[in-house]
Amino acid sequence: MTLSIGCHQLSFSANKKENLNRIIKILEESHAQLDIFPEYAMGRPPNGLDRAFVEDRAEPLEGKFVTTIVEKTAQTRSAAVFTTFLQKEEAIYNAAVFAERGQIRAIYRKIHLFDAFGHQESQLFSAGDQLALLNFKDFTVGLAVCFDLRFPELFRSMAYKGANLFIVPSAWYQGKHKLEQWRVLTRARAHENTAYLVAVNQPEPAFIGHSLVASPWATAIPEVDGGPISFTVSVEQHEIEEARELVPTLQLSRPKLYEHFSS
Repeated sequence: MTLSIGCHQLSFSANKKENLNRIIKILEESHAQLDIFPEYAMGRPPNGLDRAFVEDRAEPLEGKFVTTIVEKTAQTRSAAVFTTFLQKEEAIYNAAVFAERGQIRAIYRKIHLFDAFGHQESQLFSAGDQLALLNFKDFTVGLAVCFDLRFPELFRSMAYKGANLFIVPSAWYQGKHKLEQWRVLTRARAHENTAYLVAVNQPEPAFIGHSLVASPWATAIPEVDGGPISFTVSVEQHEIEEARELVPTLQLSRPKLYEHFSS
């Protein structure tokens, strides 16, 4: 099984409507089976996110931002992964949504909030506490968001449940060693779980760009540079099968023993 994935490394402005219109235009023009967009799709002001900005733009699932994109996937008969500031009762989540042909297939509320490098995402969002997996075109997809890449236990938990394609919308900030960390973490999460990992980032100057698809062998197919760009890549089911036969890390893993170590 071959799956074509459109990766869209675009910069989101502070204007939510403008960002929505750009996503819709890309979906209308794309020929991929699945299109993926970066984190903070509802917007980001030049000086960074603050609570007032997030609260002003947050919407429930029934809001215009989410429903417009979901309805567009029905018209294009395709699928998309995008992020939203998801309002649910008194909480706001940094959430990734998987939509296919007019239906919401999965919602992932970011578990590991970005309280590092001087940022305090926990002041903006509530943390999720559930995995998000779904079957799509013979792949088992697991969703994560950006900073989650630093937590291998999240990806291994999804792999134990069958995930072989991770999708990670990101807004990976610039900083010392950040590009090196991005490259290492994306490839490691793919290879240690013998899965594909698609990480779509916002571009320079605030973020590093370098969106990539990491293969089960820890290679990038491809990695782009730092500027705005869209590209399409195909992932192959047989690559996963071959990797899992030759490097059976999931079969050899001993999760019950690891639980004993932490008790």
